[in-house]
Amino acid sequence: MAYGGELYDRTSRLYSGEVRPEGIDFRYLHLEIEDLFWRQGRYGEFDAAEYSMGAYLASVEDPAWGFVAIPVFPSRVFRHSAVYVHAGSGIETPRDLNGRAVGTPEWSMTASLWIRGILSEHYGADLRSVRWRTGGLAQPGRREKSRVKPPAHFDVRPLERGDTLNQALLEGKIDALISARPPAAFVEARPQVRRLFADPVAAEQEYFRQTGVFPIMHVVVVRKTLVEEHPWLANNLRNAFEAARKGALARLLDTGICTTSLVWETAYAEREAALLGDAFKYGVEENRATLDALCRYAFEQGFTSRLLQPEELFVPSTVSSAKM
Repeated sequence: MAYGGELYDRTSRLYSGEVRPEGIDFRYLHLEIEDLFWRQGRYGEFDAAEYSMGAYLASVEDPAWGFVAIPVFPSRVFRHSAVYVHAGSGIETPRDLNGRAVGTPEWSMTASLWIRGILSEHYGADLRSVRWRTGGLAQPGRREKSRVKPPAHFDVRPLERGDTLNQALLEGKIDALISARPPAAFVEARPQVRRLFADPVAAEQEYFRQTGVFPIMHVVVVRKTLVEEHPWLANNLRNAFEAARKGALARLLDTGICTTSLVWETAYAEREAALLGDAFKYGVEENRATLDALCRYAFEQGFTSRLLQPEELFVPSTVSSAKM
């Protein structure tokens, strides 16, 4: 089985071969996320892959789509930091986005799905009033990877030909931008561009305290025909990801060694664990609040035709596990 994915501390033992899925000849191919999602979404190149949760939701109701998911979430990120505004736009609060032009690389981008839902539910933003513009962050011509169709009450159009989101924000052609990766103008500290949330970490921590939600960005998908032919495969794969994940947090909390290039990694890890607990846990019931919010946002924004239940997103045998 060829698996395509980014490399994380919680998957590194799968990449090294220290953990092997039982009964599976498993090859872990390390790819950059944008390249991986494009190849998997357009061509289904990998038997199993880390995949955009938003793109998966946009395809899950299509019986012709050849992949199913297991409740393994390699990437999770709070996204309050992903909202950038033009300094001259007069936007100071999320409500100020109402009626404005807001760019995002793809409507189906998971980061956009999450922060749109959060801005609407928790900060009073009116998503229907926004003029949404899509396109490449740094290169013109980016297209949607999935088949998602925004509801008619959302004004979603591509940027003008040749434009990029970075340049459009810099020039004031759009008032704000939602992007998982920061625009070059922000990285370069251009005065025209700043974050909407001045202290995104504080905002994200407060959001978690109120909701218990840690946004899921990516999910593991598996070729449907393989699961149909080998029904045991899905759970064996999930078990291997879980075995690889266990111990990653413990290593960060180990004061005897420093496993990363963060000098005070243990202090950071202790503070995060006190707030988030086991932040990167897998499973459906273990992530009920997060998956419920995700399904609700996906329905409201046109990713799904009806409000799905979290159990409907995954191979049925992986939704629950035996108890001792």
